[in-house]
Amino acid sequence: MDTSAPPLTRLRGLAISSQALRLLTLTNAVMLVLIVATGATVRLTGSGLGCEHWPGCEPHHFQPKSFHSYIEFSNRVFAFFTILVTLLTWLFARGHRRLAFVIFFGTFLQAPLGALTVHFGLNPWLVLSHFLLSVVVLTLGVILALEVRGRERTRLPGWVPRLGVLVAVAGAALVVSGTLATAAGPHPGSTVVRRLWSFQPAVYWHVRATAAFGIGFAILLVWLVRNRAPQVRGAYVLLGLLVVQMAIGETQYRTHLPWWLVLVHVTVAVTVWAALTAFVFSLWRPRRMG
Repeated sequence: MDTSAPPLTRLRGLAISSQALRLLTLTNAVMLVLIVATGATVRLTGSGLGCEHWPGCEPHHFQPKSFHSYIEFSNRVFAFFTILVTLLTWLFARGHRRLAFVIFFGTFLQAPLGALTVHFGLNPWLVLSHFLLSVVVLTLGVILALEVRGRERTRLPGWVPRLGVLVAVAGAALVVSGTLATAAGPHPGSTVVRRLWSFQPAVYWHVRATAAFGIGFAILLVWLVRNRAPQVRGAYVLLGLLVVQMAIGETQYRTHLPWWLVLVHVTVAVTVWAALTAFVFSLWRPRRMG
């Protein structure tokens, strides 16, 4: 190894085993799911302004001192470790460094975006951008984890992967409309933060996005089962998560949206999105059949 090279170049020249890389990218994807859950906890408990300064909580007081500040600060700490994991993934993701860098950079951008969100008093559009950037980065993290597993191409009818893309688009609409419904609900993040849009229209579009997603996914599931395609396993996992998510959604609606149940709903939602990403990816880059 050339010791005269810059430190970052030397680090990027290091190598780990394929198994360790798979574990690292999987850990990367899991943490990108959990960071959404910790961020949702901050919002739903009204702790977004628990630390009114960044990176410390208060001027001349770096550490938290109250319930809300502990929740907000804990999210920042977890975000730091998430950024660290994405950085390590970028350094060691040989053959996939461009994608890994985008994941790291997108995760790193959450820090200044979070600072801006606090500075502008939890502006709902900044809060929404914070969440949607997390979803984009998570999507790329799941794709990276699947790429390093070394999948092989095989032939499927052309309409199958194309319908998969349409299902993914409907799923994205489901996530966005669900985000708007949460932002318009009784947990806007703080008593001083105005709600985004209004609740009933948000739920109206969320239900219709669910219907469009469900029809497309049902068609794919039936075809995969009838043809005994290996992708049916991923479809079953996704179906199971969807059933759980619908049960939680119905329960939270009928129990007047307790914050802890909304948190479970959000966490399962991003898990569903990760599973959907993996499922659609498998339609375009599936394992060899037979």
